[in-house]
Amino acid sequence: MMDQLLPIFILLPLLGYGISLFVPDKKEDTMSWITFLTIGLHELFAFGFTIFWLLGDHKLQTTKEITLLQTDHYKFDFTLMFDKITAVYLLTGAFLTFLVTVYSRYYLHREGGYKRFFNTILFFYIGYNIAIFSGNLETLFIGWEILGIASFLLIAFYRDRYLPVKNAVKIFSIYRIGDVGLILAMWMSHHLWHESITFEKLDNFQLVSDQLQSHTWIGVFISVMILISAAAKSAQLPFSSWLPRAMEGPTPSSAIFYGSLSVHLGVFLLLRTFPFWEHQLSVRILIALLGLATTVIAIGVARVQSSVKSQLAYASIAQIGLIFIEVAAGFHILALVHFAGNAFLRTYQLLVSPSIVSYLIKEQFYKFIPRQKSMEGKLLSNKMEYALYILCIKEWNLDAFMYQYLWNPLKQLGKKMDFLNLTLLLWFFIPTYLIGLYFLHFAEGFISPTAHAYLPVTFAFFGLIMVLKAFSERLHARLSWVLVIMNHFWIALAASYNEQFDFLQVYIYLSGVVIAGAGGWVILNWLKKRETVNLDRFYGHVYEHPVAAFLFFVCCLALSGFPITPTFIGEDLIFSHIHENQVVLALFVALSFIIDGLAIMRIYARVFLGPHSKNYHSIAYRSS
Repeated sequence: MMDQLLPIFILLPLLGYGISLFVPDKKEDTMSWITFLTIGLHELFAFGFTIFWLLGDHKLQTTKEITLLQTDHYKFDFTLMFDKITAVYLLTGAFLTFLVTVYSRYYLHREGGYKRFFNTILFFYIGYNIAIFSGNLETLFIGWEILGIASFLLIAFYRDRYLPVKNAVKIFSIYRIGDVGLILAMWMSHHLWHESITFEKLDNFQLVSDQLQSHTWIGVFISVMILISAAAKSAQLPFSSWLPRAMEGPTPSSAIFYGSLSVHLGVFLLLRTFPFWEHQLSVRILIALLGLATTVIAIGVARVQSSVKSQLAYASIAQIGLIFIEVAAGFHILALVHFAGNAFLRTYQLLVSPSIVSYLIKEQFYKFIPRQKSMEGKLLSNKMEYALYILCIKEWNLDAFMYQYLWNPLKQLGKKMDFLNLTLLLWFFIPTYLIGLYFLHFAEGFISPTAHAYLPVTFAFFGLIMVLKAFSERLHARLSWVLVIMNHFWIALAASYNEQFDFLQVYIYLSGVVIAGAGGWVILNWLKKRETVNLDRFYGHVYEHPVAAFLFFVCCLALSGFPITPTFIGEDLIFSHIHENQVVLALFVALSFIIDGLAIMRIYARVFLGPHSKNYHSIAYRSS
């Protein structure tokens, strides 16, 4: 009986979000009351459901699987489950989200994006509930993606300012790495189980043990991909530097996202998949060491921050590192209590941070007391103390590390593709693609088996070239957009040559790409006739063309595989046709999916967000 009530936890915020879309921008009271009622009713229902569950047999509750797509060797199921982990995340999330909405009503009064903020909070709440109620990795991935987009929107809330927009794109790039890590974990788990494995089945020790004994390295690979996703989402090393940059959004969103709920989703992923990697000692040691290293570094960085929000961000990172250690050690009850305590504390600290700053300014003038010798000064020599201080001031060069070893190499590779232009696309790549389609459908027997074995990697490499050029393009927005579309087509061709399957699956994947790609191209052409549309700076066209900006953003989501088009399921479906021993092919496809999301969001941010390019508009502050 209780399992039939689980969909209500998803449908209630979805209903509230749908109603909120039709509220006029100036109706602040209406907008806030819809949010209050939606989250308030959800909170009451959550408390009532949990009490009845605890008074009963408090067994695991699961819904019947809803199959969104099924083929001979693949299933994409949507399933929900409820247990003690979900209960803690649900009650904590419901209470804190309601608290933040009450606070935001007054904090954001007369703010230009008042309605947009509450819309995004409800959108976030939908993704959060899908994630914590997920019964398998596929369902979790839907919520995971929604949280990533909601983060982007809230960080770039002050969309007429330079730093919020720039940091939103930077943080989305880190989230994209976590997304692809989860896709790769799903890909390999399909080959390991030959089904869409549920978290309920993972609790079967005998089932997991029998599979991992004969597939040790596959198990390690899945566990490492899960760890990468969790580390990216929870700002653990080497991804820690994104969390302070996320504080460019409004204080309420910083509290609910980066102090309490969203930043702890990495911990949730580890808790949910613990039965899978529980007996992989090397993975448990790796998670514990990662948490320990993050905690040590983040504590030092937090102690030297001049900004209250940055200090709280690194303090939260340090606590999450400790929670990683607790999860790896198997102390799950302690980890859940620690999560709830850290979430409540950071939410409170961030919400009162504006007032604390004013109090400290007064104390600085009237009650200033020189600081006594620090703990480090008592334990370390002056030389070591100063060296540690400089490292912490520079945040251990984590940003520079990411740029030097990840983004800059990708940009340099992209710059080597400067020969790519629309003419070359028309006269070389498109004819080559059409020839590939011809041989695939009508003359496959003419290709030798040896050549056929290399074609999937070759076509995937062509797709990677396209998206690298799209990512590094600094001038033509329409060229970058076309290159991203072509990348999807090359990936589909590579999968088609790799394994024989029903071509309806490719059509499902590309249908979303074609519709979104055509829509985005039409909007860019329409805007090009009226404005400057380049990628050399932020142009802020959302100020004068909000409808075009909204429609183009929807096209961007669809093209990047967001769960509103078949492309979302199609990306996972394409991976299911890559065999477990085809590491190079999987690497090329994974890199393509990472970079195409970055290129798409970069186009949107450069064309529509940031300070307006026209000098008759007022210039906003650089930072929020």
